[in-house]
Amino acid sequence: AAGMFLRLLSDVRWRAANPKWRRMTCSRRSTSSTAEPHPVPLPAQAQVVICGGGIMGTSVAYHLSKMGWKDIVLLEQGRLAAGTTRFCAGIVSTARHASIELKMADYSNKLYQRLEEETGVKTGYVKTGSVSLAQTQDRLISLKRIASSLNVMGIPCEIITPKQVAQLHPLINIHDLVGAMHVPEDALVSSANVSLALATAASRNGVQIHERTSVSHVSVQKGRVTGVETDRGQIQCQYFVNCAGQWAYELGHSGEEPVNIPLHACEHFYLLTHPLKEPLASNVPTIVDPDGRIYIRNWQGGILSGGFEKNPKPLFTEGRNQLEIQNLQEDWDHFEPLLSALLRRMPDLEALQIMQLVNCPESFTPDMRCIMGESPTVRGYFVLAGMNSAGISYGGGAGKYLAEWMVNGYPSENVWPLDLKRFGTLQSSRTFLRHRVMEVMPLMCDLKVPRWDFQTGRQLRTSPLYDRLDAQGARWMEKHGFERVKYFVPPGKDLLDLDQSKTFYKPDWFDIVGSEVKCCKEAVCVIDMSSFTKFEISSTGDQALESLQYLFSNDLDVPVGHVVHTGMLNEKGGYENDCSIARLSKRSFFMISPTDQQVHCWAWLKNRLPDDSNLTMEDVTWKYTALNLIGPRAVDVLSELSYAPMTPEHFPSLFCKEMSVGYANGIRVMSITHTGEPGFMLYIPIEYALHVYNEVMNMGQKYGIRNAGYYALRSLRIEKFFAFWGQDLDAFTTPMECGREFQVKLEKGMEFVGQEALLEQKQNGVYKRFTMFILEDHDTDTDLWPWWGEPIFRNGRYVGKTTSSAYSYTLERHVCLGFVQHFDEKTGEELVVTTDFINQGEYEIDIAGQRFQAKAKLYPFSSLFTHRRRKDEVELSGYQRE
Repeated sequence: AAGMFLRLLSDVRWRAANPKWRRMTCSRRSTSSTAEPHPVPLPAQAQVVICGGGIMGTSVAYHLSKMGWKDIVLLEQGRLAAGTTRFCAGIVSTARHASIELKMADYSNKLYQRLEEETGVKTGYVKTGSVSLAQTQDRLISLKRIASSLNVMGIPCEIITPKQVAQLHPLINIHDLVGAMHVPEDALVSSANVSLALATAASRNGVQIHERTSVSHVSVQKGRVTGVETDRGQIQCQYFVNCAGQWAYELGHSGEEPVNIPLHACEHFYLLTHPLKEPLASNVPTIVDPDGRIYIRNWQGGILSGGFEKNPKPLFTEGRNQLEIQNLQEDWDHFEPLLSALLRRMPDLEALQIMQLVNCPESFTPDMRCIMGESPTVRGYFVLAGMNSAGISYGGGAGKYLAEWMVNGYPSENVWPLDLKRFGTLQSSRTFLRHRVMEVMPLMCDLKVPRWDFQTGRQLRTSPLYDRLDAQGARWMEKHGFERVKYFVPPGKDLLDLDQSKTFYKPDWFDIVGSEVKCCKEAVCVIDMSSFTKFEISSTGDQALESLQYLFSNDLDVPVGHVVHTGMLNEKGGYENDCSIARLSKRSFFMISPTDQQVHCWAWLKNRLPDDSNLTMEDVTWKYTALNLIGPRAVDVLSELSYAPMTPEHFPSLFCKEMSVGYANGIRVMSITHTGEPGFMLYIPIEYALHVYNEVMNMGQKYGIRNAGYYALRSLRIEKFFAFWGQDLDAFTTPMECGREFQVKLEKGMEFVGQEALLEQKQNGVYKRFTMFILEDHDTDTDLWPWWGEPIFRNGRYVGKTTSSAYSYTLERHVCLGFVQHFDEKTGEELVVTTDFINQGEYEIDIAGQRFQAKAKLYPFSSLFTHRRRKDEVELSGYQRE
């Protein structure tokens, strides 16, 4: 291997040193940027202006024009498809972890397949299939989980042996493989040609395309897009779409009202070779070797191979701009580890001549998911960018969803994991983005076991108790930039082991979380939940009540001091938010929402509340520290600290009262724990946080108080069948589908958003039902654990997926929550899901290809498994619903 390596590298060095070759490649590159006159003047106005003529911009234009919008102008600062799209490796792969990404890639693949016929433009589409290799058992488990998802979505896919890999691709060295995943319908395309085909079709449908036109900024009036300024004049418009790829961030900040688009470019390298002596067949499958961090595809009889190195090179942090991406500097030293991995995987590439090392910028985002959707601050400003090097795989599907969003007001699938509003302003610091993308790019290949956390950009938003909790052994995770405790490592435990515990099986924290759960059930625990989003809405008259009654499904006209659990629904009755609202006074309300709702919920309410100076909404998230006191002794701790009776007669369930705790006053105490266990939430003005925490811990000692984290909370809420927004509930889930009719007041005397859709469901029934599954033949110690996204089978037929799961320490079983659908066996048509349909099925949950029997329940247990030895301890009947 060393000999081959030298020969390859000597070939490389010769090319790099050969001035004639350099001159030739330089002249080939520079022809593209010669200036051409602008023959067609820009229109003075249009309905939509799209900025960026790569795969994303052309896909949006294509899909909008297909949906009947014709008054569209697409502007490109250089030439069409001359940016990252031109250098894209052209691999269309459906092997994705997230179901929305999988659907986008599948749609793209089907679209590209028919595009040549539709447009007459050659796209270079070849169905080669792909083979993802596993060098370890953990990697194979990860591939099996993806394969389960692909199979139930009707995408052919199988787990194969190393020998089968050798049959599919004769040049691959298989000695270190334990298995692989074969997806026969994956494809290769010429990405620039796909882009041109989409542009051709769009232009036939009336879209105007102008090259060599730069957008300098977007004009905004009263929070709405009104037009764009370009180097060739102004265009008035109602919608602007930022598809500017790696320049999307700068373009977002160049407007009168900045739009934060958190992405950052990194250099991405791949190698092109001359054809092999026996040129590779055009249909030889693409190889993805994530453990070697590389991909290998056929390229004109030779190979194209690139990868995601461990030490990426971020680009343009200072915002340097260039019109069309010229090939950046070759850097062979930097590419060397990927080259070594390639030679290990394909040792026969002996005397293969290298044509060039391509280095092009790719945009990455803080969480490895692309960015799409409408800006939370500017109406009519849409974004589609940050593809994390999967642009060609997502291009078709992402363009379709964004076009639907613009035309219909919402896309046809739940795209929350990709929504721009999942980020706040805090993720748009250049320093944060530079550091985060250096972590994200290697993660593209790293094994994604459940519950891994980013290491960069941490300790950004913290509770005032952070240091106090950290000193007591807190282990942290991050949500929306906020540090939250997973669990507390007891003194004397090996901390290092726990930080390394990345597994698909039983995790090292199992017993720790178990003891926290036990303490919540038997004594009292404190969980710092300060990351919750907290808004105050108030008015001088009845405006606050009237507006909230219209925007929320439950009745908020309750006596002062009551807490209402309610959904904020869309027109289809789906959950845009799931929250608790306390009525503080006749005219003011305190609203508690999930952590990642901060931007989304604010924008949703802002856009729908009347523009009335007598009505105010304030984000008070940072003003209050939230402590959750869970357990039967919480009542004793609080009554001793406040010298006030806290028993249910004096402080009923779902009640809110301002009290003093210790020396501190003005603390909002609510009888609600978000778990179904007894206890209280304390919303403490931030300057009193440390005092109240210390008082609670001191007073609670005699009751066996301890700290707990979110893992214990998850176990408690899942065994009580509580759905959480963002995991179980989304914009496509209604209260009727998840047993929450009691949180909807259809007859509250005034109409509310989503009411019609819910009335229809009440009359006609629902097409999916939120169901609880208890795994029966699953061994917690030796079997793979369920996490979320596992396929659910009823009588052997696929009926849905799990949305969240946890081990229930009370049941000593795993509990999965998920949605069950009912399809007609012959026609595949969706049918109404009845209680009988749920109760009469035999269920299995598929974990990485292995099916486990499960018992389905539509209601939480009141007394569980009476035949089990722990029946005396299991008393769950006194739970509260929220």
